[in-house]
Amino acid sequence: MAIEQDQEVRRILHKAAQARQVDLEAWESALRVAVLCAGAKALAGLLEGIGSGRRKVALECECGRRMESRGVRKKELLTMLGSLSYSRSRFQCPNCGKSRYPGDEELDIVGTGRSPGVRRMMGRAGSRCTFKEGCQDLKIYAGIKVSAKDVERVAEGIGQDMEAWSRCERQQILQAQAESVRPEEKTFPLLYICADGTGIPMTRSELQGRPGKQADGSARTREVKLGCIFTQSAQDEKGFPLRDPDSTSFVGAIEPAEAFGWRLYGEALRRGLARAERVVVLGDGAQWIRNLGEFHFPEATLIIDLYHAREHVSDLCKILFHQEKEVVRYRLRWWTELDYGNIEKIAHQARQRLPQDPESCKKAEAEINYLEKNKERMRYADFRRQGLFVGSGVVEAGCKTIIGQRLKQSGMEWSLRGANAIITLRCIHQSGRLEDYWEARVP
Repeated sequence: MAIEQDQEVRRILHKAAQARQVDLEAWESALRVAVLCAGAKALAGLLEGIGSGRRKVALECECGRRMESRGVRKKELLTMLGSLSYSRSRFQCPNCGKSRYPGDEELDIVGTGRSPGVRRMMGRAGSRCTFKEGCQDLKIYAGIKVSAKDVERVAEGIGQDMEAWSRCERQQILQAQAESVRPEEKTFPLLYICADGTGIPMTRSELQGRPGKQADGSARTREVKLGCIFTQSAQDEKGFPLRDPDSTSFVGAIEPAEAFGWRLYGEALRRGLARAERVVVLGDGAQWIRNLGEFHFPEATLIIDLYHAREHVSDLCKILFHQEKEVVRYRLRWWTELDYGNIEKIAHQARQRLPQDPESCKKAEAEINYLEKNKERMRYADFRRQGLFVGSGVVEAGCKTIIGQRLKQSGMEWSLRGANAIITLRCIHQSGRLEDYWEARVP
């Protein structure tokens, strides 16, 4: 690879000398290749001797036997500076036959021919755009030539490793919480916990036997559950709540509500649940979100997103009234009552206008019952007087940016494993925790 790059540099510079014309872009490209080649050679020199030669301490296998040296093996390594050859010692267990390369372990390149820096770039590229676009960007911006399939494998591999890291961290946090006997000091006023769901297209094998909204009753998507945590310490001059800058973190996965509940609870603990003076759970009224809030955060204030509540009122108006003017008039009137938290008034007036048609009456009753059932979570005037958020826009925006922009593009179909890997990768990135993950990998 280095020879090819050197030849390309010479070709470009020779062509420029013959033409005697200024071609700045060609010169830039040639010199960048030259600089990278020089850097790769310097890096190869730094790696020389790592993981080879006599060891001061014997290397033991997992089975307990001492491993024996089996000579030096060469490895082609793709780095941010280009490809280089790297030689290191191979050890093998005489008992179970397992091999180890201590040099690979030291450099974090076990089982891969790509450096940590290259893998990091590939993971970022694969998480931000399609895998094909990612490999093109890597070639243009960094001079790294990999295939779209390479980007896919590496990005999903990093996402799966991030999920394992997050799971281990969550288990440690939950264990510490279970063993804690002393209440923690309250150090900040408000912690918000939000949850929402959005569907993403899946492969046929992942949808086998699952009911859906298609005409034939089949499904095209599966629901991604996304949660976010943020804090609030202040209000603006008009009394509206202000989200603390850089305080939002996300978790997400395609998984049952019970498993996701523990995922979100673990993240809330990491973010300081026990140190918050007050906790607010914001959602769109879905039963799984309500159950999650009541089980994991029993002392929290539960608020149904105002805009979701308005949609229910709007649907109720469409059922009760047939003329557009009446629909608009009552919608505006009841939205005003909703803003004041007068749910009982809306329900009373709606019951007086129930339609004669049994099917329409049944639908109207369902909407009224929804409002009455959730009335204590819709006291929006009271919540606003307390300086609280009443909309779940943060997590809804997360559904669009974290999930939608990457996993819901035209023609996409995801496997469960691949989707969850990319979701985790994007959540970690959006939460500003990439450095935490990479630092945790340092031996």
